[in-house]
Amino acid sequence: MGRKTLLLEPNYKNKYPPLGLMKLATYFRKCGDDLRFFKGNLRDLAVKLLSEEFFREVKNVTLAKYESNILQFIKTGQCIYIDTIPEFIWSNDYIVLRKYRQQYVAESYPKFDIICVTTLFTFYWKETVNTINGAKKFLKPDGKLYVGGIAATLLPKKFYEATEIKPIQGQLNKAGIFDKNSKVIIDTLPLDYSILEEIDYKYPASNSYFGYMTRGCPNRCSFCVVPRLEKKYRSYIAIKLQLEETTALFGQRKDLLLLDNNVFASKKFNKIINEIKDCGFHRGATYTPPSEYAIAIKHLRASKKENRNVRAYTNKIIKIYDSIAEKLPENEQGEFYLTREKANLLYPVYADVKSILNFDEIARPLYDKYFKHSPKVRYIDFNQGVDARHVIEEKIKKLSELNIRPLRIAFDHYSMADIYCNAVRLAAKYGIKNLSNYLLYNYLDKPDELYQRMRVNVDLCEELGVSIYSFPMKYHPIDDPKYFDNRNYIGKYWNRKFIRAVQAVLNATKGKIGRGKTFFEEAFGRNLDEFHKILWMPEAFIIHRFKYKDNLTKQWWEQFNSLNKEQDEILKNIISKNDFTNINDVTKNKKILTILKFYKIKRE
Repeated sequence: MGRKTLLLEPNYKNKYPPLGLMKLATYFRKCGDDLRFFKGNLRDLAVKLLSEEFFREVKNVTLAKYESNILQFIKTGQCIYIDTIPEFIWSNDYIVLRKYRQQYVAESYPKFDIICVTTLFTFYWKETVNTINGAKKFLKPDGKLYVGGIAATLLPKKFYEATEIKPIQGQLNKAGIFDKNSKVIIDTLPLDYSILEEIDYKYPASNSYFGYMTRGCPNRCSFCVVPRLEKKYRSYIAIKLQLEETTALFGQRKDLLLLDNNVFASKKFNKIINEIKDCGFHRGATYTPPSEYAIAIKHLRASKKENRNVRAYTNKIIKIYDSIAEKLPENEQGEFYLTREKANLLYPVYADVKSILNFDEIARPLYDKYFKHSPKVRYIDFNQGVDARHVIEEKIKKLSELNIRPLRIAFDHYSMADIYCNAVRLAAKYGIKNLSNYLLYNYLDKPDELYQRMRVNVDLCEELGVSIYSFPMKYHPIDDPKYFDNRNYIGKYWNRKFIRAVQAVLNATKGKIGRGKTFFEEAFGRNLDEFHKILWMPEAFIIHRFKYKDNLTKQWWEQFNSLNKEQDEILKNIISKNDFTNINDVTKNKKILTILKFYKIKRE
């Protein structure tokens, strides 16, 4: 085995797996590296690595069942976790374990030759910088630490100042980035899905093919960073071969998620649609999920000759054995357990490839018997949305040849209402009934414009019999030194209370607004006057709308409207800051203070 390489994703929440790291995994595995992927708290990684070294050193199979206890002892040093292990405290293995506990305390962690850290949004600044600086403790003295991704490309100087690491900017579209003699263009490599099996974190969209068929965007919208990330618009990138390679290695994926920023602008649009159809995502497309067991065994069998992800698929196989055991009749569970125990296949820490392959003749028939896979509908999703300004009937008709769900159409400005509505009507005409859109707010728009755009979608659903899910997206500047690392920016026509009110409603609706006039009007109001009322409403009353509707909310609203013009201005100026910690310090007016007390009611 060659170099030891670690791929890291900071411990933030995200829906999609790190595509850049998945391509790097393919590259480094082809280089013969001993590769590892981790997402989470780096202290947990340290514990895991030290426990693995402990088990390799003591070679005590009977300790495998106590792996979680061993992990907790290394992490905390508390003997309560190992007191239950028979005769362990008096053994030489305990002395060895104490050595690894001391290494953990001293932050003397196992080391890697190469560490690559990805970055995402700039408002994850703290988590990302902490991960980069924490990764240095896992690096050999002559090792190399690389940082790349979206945030690093947008703010390279800031990252250098915070970490003393000069980031790789942009795409990995040149040879020799990591190895001077390599001619491989990493950005063209297929994704290594096996690394997703190494972590506990589950990406909601992990059962998808990911890719691009265009890059960049010919528009230069002032609020958008795409031109800085992908400077040149590429109107066509073939994807069929990449999907075939992924299928051959990891089995078929359910959906196709394309991250193109403006596919409708491509002059090769028809060619793109035809290729997607050839890949199995035509109208009415289905697929049969592959056998996870067969995929894992295939990789472990191939690991005899090739560098495969043995760690991931060993863990996967043990989990599958556990799933089989749960399906077995009670009288067969005991025998299955004893057979696994004899082969050292109860726990991944001491499971080896040879034993797993020998156990295949027992496990495979059981898996095939108890885990049936029936056909499922599969979909194509242009996840970044399409540009309504490029929508014409010919393109929508062509797009309708795909199993697209949802069709995402950007609706960034209310001034685009006519263009947007035309695109939705054309989609409905050609049978595309499931739609979604992104609604930019807190930029140059006024709060009324956000309501009006949401209202347009509700009315279109009623008119056309379609389903449109809207996702309001709050604008954040990334170049302003006050706001690049946080979410505190307030647009020209917004204030902190209005932002919080919208977020409070969205929290209740899980961030989206669906079809249904009654539901929408209850959430955001029947008209602009009711929307304004919700914007000024105490947060507890927004969250618990029905609980307080006929009592406290009614009292608040009556008093809110009882003020004269001067008092009204004072009150709204206070509320707009959305800070009600010390209301007695901001005004002495008794009428205003009485109203402000409503805002101190906790939403719990």
